[in-house]
Amino acid sequence: MNASHANIPIRTPDPRRHEAFTDPAAAVSRLIELYEEATQFLCSKFSEHAGSTQPSARFRAFYPEIRVSITSYAQVDSRLSFGHMATPGTYATTISRPDLFKSYLTQQIALIIKNHKVPVLIGPSLTAMPVHFAVANDANVSVPQEGAMAYPLRDAFDVPDLSTTHDDIVNGYGFTYEDGAGPLAPFTAQRVDYSLARLAHYTATEPEHFQNHVLFTNYQFYVEEFEVYARAQLRDPDSGYTAFVGPGNQVITSGDAPMTTPAKLPQMPTYHLCRENGAGVTLVNIGVGPSNAKTATDHIAVLRPHAWLMVGHCAGLRNSQRLGDFVLAHGYLREDHVLDDDLPVWVPIPALAEIQVALEDAVEEVTELEGFELKRIMRTGTVATIDNRNWELRDQSGPVQRLSQSRAIALDMESATIAANGFRFRVPYGTLLCVSDKPLHGELKLPGMASDFYKTQVARHLLIGICAMEKIREMPLERIHSRKLRSFEETAFL
Repeated sequence: MNASHANIPIRTPDPRRHEAFTDPAAAVSRLIELYEEATQFLCSKFSEHAGSTQPSARFRAFYPEIRVSITSYAQVDSRLSFGHMATPGTYATTISRPDLFKSYLTQQIALIIKNHKVPVLIGPSLTAMPVHFAVANDANVSVPQEGAMAYPLRDAFDVPDLSTTHDDIVNGYGFTYEDGAGPLAPFTAQRVDYSLARLAHYTATEPEHFQNHVLFTNYQFYVEEFEVYARAQLRDPDSGYTAFVGPGNQVITSGDAPMTTPAKLPQMPTYHLCRENGAGVTLVNIGVGPSNAKTATDHIAVLRPHAWLMVGHCAGLRNSQRLGDFVLAHGYLREDHVLDDDLPVWVPIPALAEIQVALEDAVEEVTELEGFELKRIMRTGTVATIDNRNWELRDQSGPVQRLSQSRAIALDMESATIAANGFRFRVPYGTLLCVSDKPLHGELKLPGMASDFYKTQVARHLLIGICAMEKIREMPLERIHSRKLRSFEETAFL
């Protein structure tokens, strides 16, 4: 606490003790209760004092936490890559929006209780909740900018602190909580709250609409095709899809219902074809460039999706390729640079067998080609990702030599970023691209150069991505989240 605040009384909700739970559902219910108590306290106090002079006290509430202690080295089911701790100790995680993460938390807590035969402790943490995040879900309350109030906001309430909002856990920097407890989950509550707020800003849809299977694209055509596909699914009573959500949180449940385009689209327009328990598909148009790709995946990662795939356009680098051919990435040349500080370029980004098989099977199913015939329209190889869209205008000898040495067959500005962040955040990833130009062979991306074959293939491309996601959806969770994405010391929660 700052010295200037040392003598100011602090008002908090009534104190709560930690309570042991062996019922996962009951544990999550208590998390929801504690979270609502904290947010309601802060919302109430903020509304009470927003238009007044500086209050005579500070108001503080705390995030709830999950805490568990393990005393035995006994091994648990080694087939699972998650749901257990490798060594004895005390582990904890602060929790935000337990209502949003109810299914995830119930599942992860159940595995801890089952595998270690110990209860989990639920109670208030030592981490103060910033007032901005507390009021985020109350439409009747908003926090004005600094200087708009009669007193400095931070003199009466806790505000976001970037020094505690970081990726130290997923980056493997040896993070521990204030009392020495190790991390139980990959993100702290502050990090989750930060990303939930950013998601709503960048995508113009609320986090609860996001599905467990996320497609990224860099071309508006895919959005148009996605809406056509979604409407057809909503017209089919047996499809299992229940709603389609667009920017501005527009929700339609009928294939013929109108959906308007907002006057101002967000930076990354996002659409959700919803299914029960979040088993549907989300499409994010990230636009062009690795910065957007990193931004989107940085924030979507806190939702713990089951998989994300890149389905976009690329430059074909081989003369044998045609416009419209598909590229299935099995390796990445990373020259995007946006993740170099978090994930050095010497870290290999492996292809994930389960995702690769799902993508190839989907291509076969949609195109009705298989085996040797499939090679007519699809190549498997290295995808290079760069951060300079106009790389062709520079001396090509350096880039072209590196592309040749890496055996790259395609080049784009997003795929390696999405795959690398998937690796970093332990989210299964994959890439299927469509060749839109061949700059090394005189076929630049110019108006009128798209062939009929290219147009036909692009129309199929989105269907292949959705088909692959539907195949992934049918896989057991433990098969998708394999040990390939887990390091020496991992959090028990996915």
